[in-house]
Amino acid sequence: MTNKYMYFIANWKMFGDLRTINTLDNVVKFSKSNKKNKFKIIYCPPNTLIRPLSKRLNKTKIEVGAQNCHENENYGAFTGSVNSKMLKNVGAKYIILGHSENRQSGETDRLINLKIKSAIKAGLKIIFCIGETLAEKRNKKTNQVLAKQINTGLKSVKNKSNIILAYEPVWSIGSGLIPNNNDLLKTVSFIKSKFTKKGPKILYGGSVNSKNISQLKVINIIDGFLVGGASQSSKNFIDIIKKTFN
Repeated sequence: MTNKYMYFIANWKMFGDLRTINTLDNVVKFSKSNKKNKFKIIYCPPNTLIRPLSKRLNKTKIEVGAQNCHENENYGAFTGSVNSKMLKNVGAKYIILGHSENRQSGETDRLINLKIKSAIKAGLKIIFCIGETLAEKRNKKTNQVLAKQINTGLKSVKNKSNIILAYEPVWSIGSGLIPNNNDLLKTVSFIKSKFTKKGPKILYGGSVNSKNISQLKVINIIDGFLVGGASQSSKNFIDIIKKTFN
């Protein structure tokens, strides 16, 4: 059982419509009724649902975030793009940046750095994703890759108080595989070593579900979880939170 203040972030990815919001009633009830354990729930839906979801959750402790943004902090001729200022305006308080699915689509560390700086300027809190591929892991380059992602992604970011790091091994996302406890402990310890004692919170993400959470929660230096597919079911998401503390 953990006594820590834990983060549970739901990355809905490309999922959900206006009817889906009704399925969160049970999560709201659970959040209000659970006074013993300390945790923060954040939902990151597609941009189409940020406004209605933030309105629905307005009188709760659950907060809303976005999944990505354009790096330009001003309006411009970028068809189909949305910047951090626009996301903040419709109710987002957090934003996921650097997710491996976006990195695989061409996002570089330098581009992510520009997005992080523009999002901070807009007043958003950053959920900064880092992680290695299976080939990099097998070639024992995990620490090298993570160091580069951190150093370049957070270059010239002086105030890191609004940064949350999410370690998401690329090979784990959507695969059902998770690191063994020894590897995960070593990797999270390495990430922490890159910062001062009051460094950012560090979450784990990658195939987190209600079955493997009992294994993952043993790593007591983890400050919470970034949950993908399992967060699309309110029951599964609640189970993950419950089992983290039981």
